[in-house]
Amino acid sequence: MNIVVLDSFPADQGNGAAWDPLRAFGNVVVHARTSPGELVARAVNADALLTNKVLLDPGVLERLPNLRYVGVVATGTNAVSLSTCRERGIAVTNVPGYSTHSVAQLVFALVLQWTHDVAGHDRAVKDGRWTTSPDFMFCLRPLVELAGKTLTIVGMGAIGGAVAEIGRAFGMRVVAAAVPGSTTPGRVPLPDALAQADVVTLHCPLTPATRHLVNRDSLARMKRGAVLINTGRGALVDEAALLGALEEGRLGGVGLDVLEREPPAAGHPLLDANRPWSTRLVVTPHLGWATVEARDRLITEVIANLAAFVRGESRNRVEQGDAPETLSLPPR
Repeated sequence: MNIVVLDSFPADQGNGAAWDPLRAFGNVVVHARTSPGELVARAVNADALLTNKVLLDPGVLERLPNLRYVGVVATGTNAVSLSTCRERGIAVTNVPGYSTHSVAQLVFALVLQWTHDVAGHDRAVKDGRWTTSPDFMFCLRPLVELAGKTLTIVGMGAIGGAVAEIGRAFGMRVVAAAVPGSTTPGRVPLPDALAQADVVTLHCPLTPATRHLVNRDSLARMKRGAVLINTGRGALVDEAALLGALEEGRLGGVGLDVLEREPPAAGHPLLDANRPWSTRLVVTPHLGWATVEARDRLITEVIANLAAFVRGESRNRVEQGDAPETLSLPPR
C-alpha cells in the first residue's frame, strides 16, 4: 500500500517520526505541506491519503485512480468531497473527540482574559506601572467574577458539554441554546439565550443554517458588554457585523481562535492593533485543538483508523450524509 500524508505539520509540528507506525502498512511519504499545484503529482499513485486541510475536491479525486482510502487528520470533513468518495468506493474516516478538553481549556483562557487580563497586567507591571503607583495595587480594567454570570453555549456536543462543566465549576449559570437546523429538545430559543448571556461561546457545526449565525441581528440581541468566544468555525461569525459591533462598543470582549479565512490576509481589519477597540479583541491562530496531548491522540487515532481499514473493519467511517459537503476551505 502506498500511503501519502499531505500536510503533516499541524499535527506533528515537525516530528515526522510520529508517523513511523504507518510503515507497517506499506510505503509512506510524509509531506509537511502540499500546495494545490503539487497535490496530484504527490497523490497520483497513492492507495491511501491522509489530509488535514488539503482540499480533495471532485476534480482532484477523479485524477487519483488508485485511491481507496482518505483519512482526515481532524474531526471536520469539509476538505473532502464525500459524495465523490462514495461514488468511487473510497472509504473516508475522521477523528472525533480528540481535542475536547484542549478546546474547552482555550475557551476559558479566552474568557479569563476578560475577567483579570493577566497578560496585560503583567506587561504593565514590567513597564513600571506598579513601581510608580501611588497605591499598593492598580487595575487596567474593572475586574469581574464569573460566579453568577450566564454562559450561553451554542452547540452542546462533546466540546460544548465540557465547556458547560467548567462553567458550572466557576459558578456560572449555563444556558444551552437551540442551534439553527437542529431538533434537539430542551434547548432555549437562540434569541432568548443570547439576550440572557454574559458570555456566548460557539461550538456548533458549520452548516448552511449556521453560517453567519452571529450577525448584526444576533449581536444586537446580546447584552451591552457581553463577551463572545468563537473556537468553532470562523464562518459562524459574520466578521463585518462583528467589526461593526466592536466599533459601536456593544461588546465587552471578543475571543476568536478561528477566522473565515485562515491564515488571514494581510491588513485584515480585525487584526489592526491601532483600532480603538483592539484591546477588547483577542485572536489566537486556530490553536485550540493543538495541545501536545491532543495532537498525540490525533495521530494515534489516525493510524488506528487506517489499521482498521487494512483489516477490513469500519472505524470512524464517515458516510456521505454524516456532514454537510461545503468544501469551503478559504483560499490561501
